[in-house]
Amino acid sequence: MTTGSTTDTQIVIITGMSGAGKTVAIQSFEDLGFFCVDNLPPTLLPKFLELMKESGNKMNKVALVMDLRGREFFDSLFRALDDLGETSWVTPKILFLDADDAALVRRYKETRRSHPLAPSGLPLEGIKLERNLLEELKGRAQIIYNTSAIKPKELREKILEDFAADGKAIFTVNVMSFGFKHGLPIDADLVFDVRFLPNPHYIDHMRPKTGLDEEVSTYVLKWNETHKFLEKVTDLLGFMLPHYKREGKSQLVVAIGCTGGQHRSVALAEYIAHYFEKEYKTRVTHRDIEKRKEKTT
Repeated sequence: MTTGSTTDTQIVIITGMSGAGKTVAIQSFEDLGFFCVDNLPPTLLPKFLELMKESGNKMNKVALVMDLRGREFFDSLFRALDDLGETSWVTPKILFLDADDAALVRRYKETRRSHPLAPSGLPLEGIKLERNLLEELKGRAQIIYNTSAIKPKELREKILEDFAADGKAIFTVNVMSFGFKHGLPIDADLVFDVRFLPNPHYIDHMRPKTGLDEEVSTYVLKWNETHKFLEKVTDLLGFMLPHYKREGKSQLVVAIGCTGGQHRSVALAEYIAHYFEKEYKTRVTHRDIEKRKEKTT
């Protein structure tokens, strides 16, 4: 799949049996950078297409969940899909999620939920009714996943593999610098404390600068203990990152902290992000760099 011009716009309609994994599916498309809408009434699809067209390239990958939670609009679904198929500037696909009756009954028992089509009856009654209603829609689907024997993690991996633009699941390494004096970042997965390294704050002409300045970065990176730290931390991350990716994480936040988040952590976060950028999509942020005052470290 490609993105870029308006004619490359993708819409994936996610539908199928209740309990077959539509929630996992929409979350997976979000990880792939799709604009996602859960439970869009089919009657609103033409208006939604207008908004997409007006947005230019801002909404060129869209995933929409349409299911029987909006069953009062269900009769209009086929008409909306016919209109969508006649739209020249968009490439639509229907992803139908199915599962065997026994698997669906088991899932409803495990979650203690009632089936939306049989709120006070047996789950199997609702499942059979829903399957009949969705028979024609399933026949229109270009892609059908049977999730009876797969776990949510495996479904997610399948979607990432099938719909990622380059055939590979997107995994982002976010490297963040921060200052301990401003508090630990609550969204960090891994935190490394580099306050043991020589501090440019104590060199007067470097104090007002940051680790983005070449002079400060060179100072931080020149020490033997810095070399040893980077050798060990890149080796550790090189081992861990593929395992995190294999477990289904879409991103990992690696936080590097010094006292004020101005010098050491900034220089090292930049180094680590650039070190892994050929293997992974990387992003570097400096949480506290704008908090620099004359008294910050």
